Amino acid sequence: MFLKTEIAKGVSLHIRQTAQFKTVNFSIKWRAPLNEETAAERTVLSNVLQHSNEKFPTAASYRSYLDDLFGTVLYFDTTKRGQEHTVLLNVETVNDQYLSHGNVLNEVISLIQEAIFKPNFENGVFKEAIVKREKEMVIQRIQSIFDDKSRYAQKRLTEIMRPNSAASISANGTIETVKAITPQSLTKTYEEMIANDVIDIYVVGDINVQEMTEQLKAAFPFADRNVPQSTKENSTSTKVEPYTKETQEMKQGKLHIGYSTPVRFGDEDFPKMQIFNGIFGGYAHSKLFMNVREKESLAYYASSSYASHYGLLFVVSGIEPANEEKARKLIDEQLKVMQNGEISDLELAQTKAMLINQLKEALDSPRGQIEIFDQYKTLDEPFTLDTWTLRWQSVTKEDVQKMAQQIELQATYFLCGKGE
Repeated sequence: MFLKTEIAKGVSLHIRQTAQFKTVNFSIKWRAPLNEETAAERTVLSNVLQHSNEKFPTAASYRSYLDDLFGTVLYFDTTKRGQEHTVLLNVETVNDQYLSHGNVLNEVISLIQEAIFKPNFENGVFKEAIVKREKEMVIQRIQSIFDDKSRYAQKRLTEIMRPNSAASISANGTIETVKAITPQSLTKTYEEMIANDVIDIYVVGDINVQEMTEQLKAAFPFADRNVPQSTKENSTSTKVEPYTKETQEMKQGKLHIGYSTPVRFGDEDFPKMQIFNGIFGGYAHSKLFMNVREKESLAYYASSSYASHYGLLFVVSGIEPANEEKARKLIDEQLKVMQNGEISDLELAQTKAMLINQLKEALDSPRGQIEIFDQYKTLDEPFTLDTWTLRWQSVTKEDVQKMAQQIELQATYFLCGKGE
């Protein structure tokens, strides 16, 4: 799907030449071990790099230039996956083939080079006023989770289940770690990211692969760096509090339940766990949606999600506080019927179709192609749609039942209004 070239040790270029799109898309990903301090530094750094550089020292001049490049989109962001924290730079621009004149692609590559290697420094460090502004923006982003009760409840459940682990560390860090950032510490973080992070560079578009390879080698002179071995986080051996109830000023109750599973991303049983999750609560035809929400009307919403890199399964629901016990019992019943093998042909077929269609939809966009390949490239065999379609289609009811039997309830978190 992508042609890989190593342009330095630990720096890989992945190009997909395709006439499928009229744009050229770039995505550069810097990866480092995840912890709260570096997550905060790297998130503030991504904000600082987003809005200015040496050539365009103000956000207004930067945006104006991007508009002149036929509305080229350029943004930095941060995310996490497993034990890694990722700073990413995504760029989408028009393909010169569809312009009557101009050389936009070369200008965009030069701009990416400026954004990466020529930051907006003053006396060798990031400008204090800009760092202060972007720290405040990140703090506001972190604080916003307290206003979104569903996100807050999920955050608390994960902290209860996996304290002091990658699963419960935010990609944004914490308010305290953001406040501790200085222009000097941020400059050091930037220099370490450029010099030490493992880097993947993606390009998707109708371009000449050889020419693009040579052009990016020249534009991105990254030096060799060490490539750490990827590791999986072990399941916690710490005693987990089985039930936690907290109150805030709110009306709707948030019932979040956490389970563990030995199946992780890349394991042989991973496709079976995906199908289990789909039938359990992943889609609108799932048991949780049909029985807890539709049939019994015990929840405003009820669904499940599978955090495959951490071996965790979550059920989230919004309920009337008075219905908590009934809802918990009914959710438990849905798991038990699956453990007993009560899975219909229709549920199995619909879930397989949903997984396949989701994958096809993602592959219809250049960003989707990059993200899927980036995730699946760590597996032993090359990613193809046919491979994963076959894996899902071969899953049986008995396979799903065995997955259900490996699910273990770990913690229940209930957030409701005061006095409920």
